[in-house]
Amino acid sequence: MELLKLMALDKEDLSVISAYMQDAVFKAADLDYRAAEKRFILVGNRFVWEEADGKRKKGFERRRTALHFNSVSKVRSLGFKRSDRNQVLSLLAINFVPGDDLPSGQIELIFSDGAAVELVVEAVEAQLTDLGAAWETEFRPHHPLADV
Repeated sequence: MELLKLMALDKEDLSVISAYMQDAVFKAADLDYRAAEKRFILVGNRFVWEEADGKRKKGFERRRTALHFNSVSKVRSLGFKRSDRNQVLSLLAINFVPGDDLPSGQIELIFSDGAAVELVVEAVEAQLTDLGAAWETEFRPHHPLADV
């Protein structure tokens, strides 16, 4: 069992974490902002894309994973109710939008169905940590091509 542990300190690093976290699923209850610590934490089930090469004879895998962001001064949720703690969110991408005063800016967590979380940060500082063994899932996430 090879557990993934990554750190992001800039936009390019964050794009790598975004790729690994694509299609991770969370409940709204799995999102936690700790204002006194300036930390935002998500704990969810990520799809193990690095093992999904299409040539496998067995099913695909998911793994419980924690993702946290430091230096967070403000959090805003859009398109879903944090009070609906059982609402399931599927992560599509994580983006960094630089502010006027680098290294500050906003980290956008983009979920399916128009939901999003915006983190105002002093700098990019994120860490992804797998928490344990993977389990098998029959389904591989599929994204239809958007009309252009």
